[in-house]
Amino acid sequence: MTTNPNDCHGSDSERIQAAVNTSARTGGKAVIPARIPDGTADRDYWLLDRAILLPANTTLVLDNCRLKLSDNSRDNLIRSANCGVGISEIRTLHNIQIIGVGTAVLEGADNPRATGDAEKTLATDIVKIPGSPSTPVSYGTDAGKAGEKQTSDWRSIGVLLAHVENFTLQNLTLKDAHSWAVSLEHCAFGKIRDLDFSADGARLISGRFQTFLNQDGLDLRQGCHDITIDGITGHSGDDLVALTAIACPGMCAGELHSHMVSGLEPQGARDDIHDIVIRNVRGSAGGHHLVRFLNASGIKLYRITLDGVIDTAPGKFLDNALVRIGDNNPAWGGVTPLGDTAGLIINNVQGRTRTSIAIHGSLCDSVISNVINYNPQTEPVVFASGTQHVRNVTVANAVTVRSCESASA
Repeated sequence: MTTNPNDCHGSDSERIQAAVNTSARTGGKAVIPARIPDGTADRDYWLLDRAILLPANTTLVLDNCRLKLSDNSRDNLIRSANCGVGISEIRTLHNIQIIGVGTAVLEGADNPRATGDAEKTLATDIVKIPGSPSTPVSYGTDAGKAGEKQTSDWRSIGVLLAHVENFTLQNLTLKDAHSWAVSLEHCAFGKIRDLDFSADGARLISGRFQTFLNQDGLDLRQGCHDITIDGITGHSGDDLVALTAIACPGMCAGELHSHMVSGLEPQGARDDIHDIVIRNVRGSAGGHHLVRFLNASGIKLYRITLDGVIDTAPGKFLDNALVRIGDNNPAWGGVTPLGDTAGLIINNVQGRTRTSIAIHGSLCDSVISNVINYNPQTEPVVFASGTQHVRNVTVANAVTVRSCESASA
């Protein structure tokens, strides 16, 4: 059975949710086509005032449609139904598919209530030129309003799945996210294919550029494993693809203090990120990193394959790195112990960034090969934290093109 929200009643959010719930009960598909203009609103796109919640065994088909958050919403676009405010125990859901057909667009609000990650304070009237250094605040109309949370949180994420196994995300365009466009927490056995991102780290609102921080494209967080990613394109306001895991005791699931709905409480080996394949990343990252690998707090990251990264930043604009591995931030415990970040295969990488492959943490038992660096001011692989934090890492066929004309040929 196929359900269509144009046949349902209520607000746009209520109609789509009714179609999703019916499809989950019947084992069918919730097909979301373009909205049919009616007496309520003369528009062909869906305007959401709250997140679409996906239960287990859901297939959501976005058929040449546009889903947009309203200015009144302070919520995700889409979230797995097992998590949310006050849900301290998140049960694993199985079989959730989000499939785009033709042009399927998920879009942030014109004038959002909150942006940025959970550490960012909300403010209005922030002037920012795209590509300029970040500021400690991020735009949000809830700034200064009594009774409203004055920092952002996980509700600013576009598509948020937590503890979901056997999932698919395919053929989606994500535009003007309020924070990370897609974030996965403790998700496994999934396929992600053909995601296109459009974000600039700032938006023109009422004639002025306002800061939107932390506009990552795709983030895999604690506990993600056995996932294949193939086909990431576009431009983001922050890292285009990031695998990040940083524990923080005291931040529990269902609370609004963190940027993970499942919390940041350490869970031992369950937090590790492993067995991930990433292919065909083409884009730019708003001055940040096309691919970011970051594990800390004793969480391990291992058996990762990255094959094919191409920097497409325009003109003389430089992102920080094609690939950045680790960090030496003392707030996260400094450089990870040898062995915590291991088994990385990085192959077929090229672009003109400040550094091509930047190793800021530890790395062992890994291979980096076929790197073409078009920035003559740097080397193709930079050991920023020193070679004492590197063991059994092979670098092969890594070259720097000294002629600028070669990069644009």
